[in-house]
Amino acid sequence: MKAAVIRQFGGPDVLRHEDVPTPRARPGHVVIRVLASGVNRLEHYLREGTVLELPFPHVLGSDASGEIAELGEGVTGFALGERVVPMPGYPLDPADDVEPISAAPSYAIGGIARWGTYAEYIEVPARWVLKDDTGLEPALVATLPMVLVTGVRAVRTVGQVKAGDHVLVHAGASGTGSMNLQVAKALGAVVATTVDSEDKARLAASLGADRIIDVNTQDFVAEVRAWTGGRGADVVIDNLGGTVLPRSLEATRVGGTVVAMGFVTGVEVTLHIRNFFFTHKRLLGTLMGDVDDFRFGLDLVRQGKVRPLLDRRIPLANAAEAHHLLSTNQVAGNVVLVP
Repeated sequence: MKAAVIRQFGGPDVLRHEDVPTPRARPGHVVIRVLASGVNRLEHYLREGTVLELPFPHVLGSDASGEIAELGEGVTGFALGERVVPMPGYPLDPADDVEPISAAPSYAIGGIARWGTYAEYIEVPARWVLKDDTGLEPALVATLPMVLVTGVRAVRTVGQVKAGDHVLVHAGASGTGSMNLQVAKALGAVVATTVDSEDKARLAASLGADRIIDVNTQDFVAEVRAWTGGRGADVVIDNLGGTVLPRSLEATRVGGTVVAMGFVTGVEVTLHIRNFFFTHKRLLGTLMGDVDDFRFGLDLVRQGKVRPLLDRRIPLANAAEAHHLLSTNQVAGNVVLVP
């Protein structure tokens, strides 16, 4: 089969379209023919070598939409040719059974400890595969797994957003931010979001954002305080980290919650600890959701309350182009690789 392979860390050009062995289904596993593979910002950092060491050669990618190509011994409940979508991450050790699954010692996001979805075929334990009954084309479904399961976990499960809450979502036109925005709206929240261009502002508005803050010309802390009558947001979903996260705490009301789920602007954060605990605020971390989070999210998609955001399709052979677009912030929504 063909896959986008990296043999060293570096820029987008290290992604090469190569022949690699096609996986076979071991007992309890299925082989999925990949119809489309989503590209996430995490994979940009992995390719650069700024997050983790990886064994080479390696295949990145956590998100896929596909169909069952082979059933391993003992697998039931699936049929050959059936449309499916795998979890973007899961415990590699079947004995790990904790909640959330991302806290399991053997938990791994696709394309890190195992080869990922930038390929024509992948092998996945059947317990971590969901049937795709969204009715959407594969390229649209491939934009969903990581951002959807992460967004539901961050907004609903960890942030506990509910109807009427005032929620600030950062980077509302990004892959993760756009999903966080939609999930918050689906739960009945009033949502403000940050953007850095007019095009992204229009996209955020189309997703239902109630207030749009252009960080090029506006201070988001001041804007959120004005928006909430000086009170501050009930919940802030922060996928930026770095110097932004302390300001997210400033934008949060007394007793409010900031959910940290990313580090686009940096991995190190400095907090004014007195101001933090004197105001009874909560800073909660989250990584990836569970199967129930994913099912909840897919149900929102089926109901039309959440829609995939596909910026463009790019051939798998041109994976380097997709990474270049992502790393230079030329993407509104998600990019998908098509074998």
